[in-house]
Parts: sequence; C-alpha cells; structure tokens
Amino acid sequence: MNKNTKKILIVFSGGQDSTTCLIHYANLYKEIYCITFDYNQLHKSEIHSSRFISKYFGVKKHIFIDIKFLQNLSKSSLTDKNISICNNHPLNSLLPSTFVPGRNILFLTLSSIYAFNNQIDFVVLGVNTIDFSGYPDCRNEFIKAMNHVVQIGMDCQISFKVPLMNLSKAEIWSLSDYWNSSKFILNHTITCYKGLIGNGCGKCQACIIRYEGFNKWKSNPSYYMKKLKEKFNFFD
Repeated sequence: MNKNTKKILIVFSGGQDSTTCLIHYANLYKEIYCITFDYNQLHKSEIHSSRFISKYFGVKKHIFIDIKFLQNLSKSSLTDKNISICNNHPLNSLLPSTFVPGRNILFLTLSSIYAFNNQIDFVVLGVNTIDFSGYPDCRNEFIKAMNHVVQIGMDCQISFKVPLMNLSKAEIWSLSDYWNSSKFILNHTITCYKGLIGNGCGKCQACIIRYEGFNKWKSNPSYYMKKLKEKFNFFD
C-alpha cells in the first residue's frame, strides 16, 4: 500500500480509542505525530502508556504538553480525589463527574496551534457518540464547530478527523482486529478511570463500556466486521 504523504497529528491519551486511531492511521500515513496532555489527572499511567505505545508504533514525533493549570479551572473527578467517579458532575447533574469542562476545547485548540506551526494537515480525535459517557464535547456538532473556528481563526485548512465518531465499541474492537491489533489494545491501553492498564478495575463506567463492547465483538466478530465495513471508510 502506498501511504499518504500528508502529515497527521493524533490527540493521544494511550487509551483504547486514541490507540485504535494511531494504529489505523499508521497503516495509511507516512508521518504520524502524537500530542499528549498532562492536565494533572489523578493517575499518570495513561501518560506512561502513551509514551510506550507511540514508541512501539514508531511515530515521527510525540510531544507532551503541560496544562496542569486546567485542574484549577475545571472541576472533575478525574482531577479531584474528593469527587467520586460514580456521581454526577457537581456543576451539572446531567453530566458524569468524569467530564472535564473545556478539556477537548483546549486539546483541539492547542493541537491546532501545533499542527499549524508544523504544517500538519489533519488533527485526529478518538471521540465517539454511540457508546460513550455522555460528554458534550464528544459530539460531532462540537467537532465541526471547533474545526470551523480554527480554520477561520488561523486562516488555515487544518481538518479534524473523528474516525470513530459513529462506531459502537464492538465496531471499534473490530477496527483494531482488522489491523491485527486487538490483543495489543486489550493488554496495553488504559481506559479505566482509576488508571489501571489492560483489564482495568472492571467497575467504572469506562471499563463497563469497554468490556461490553469487547464481549459483543468476541461473541460474533464476523457480524461486527460486516457492520464496520458498512459504516467505515478504511482508507479515509
């Protein structure tokens, strides 16, 4: 396969979704960059995991951005041990406490600045609206609006890619399996809100969503591969 010569930047957490994006585009693009943010999340295991994974797949450059100040501005159980991950958000009962207000706004803004200054064509975010935790900044309308703002504000043609947006978790597992990487995803990525690698705690919402998707996929992999192929452009 002739790989695309344009540059692509993955907003990379070391979790299942961003790692699936990395693996997917590593098979399609010659120059892969990763950007990981330290927003003083309670566990640092995802940062360590992201460093290992990016090296494993040979990305061209992986940068780490310190935005610990976000903890002082934004309430979340991911940054405040006094807020339970099982509760609703203290400022909006319709949202889970794991929502970090402004996080994806900041991630996409800073990623776009980096992309602009390094002549990178695409910024990838592994967000999803089918099996997700109810975050408003994971919706497609938000991504499109942010992309429009960036293109106007920097007079550029940087495009945001959200390849997993309309996929179920079972279909995301199918995508990693398509690239023969489902075992790697299972063993080396962190989804757990408690920062436990691989199997996680098995109790938080992120673990529940991850393993419900995994069990569905394992129960009928050919069915979910068929569903994936109906919805997904593998060469986009």
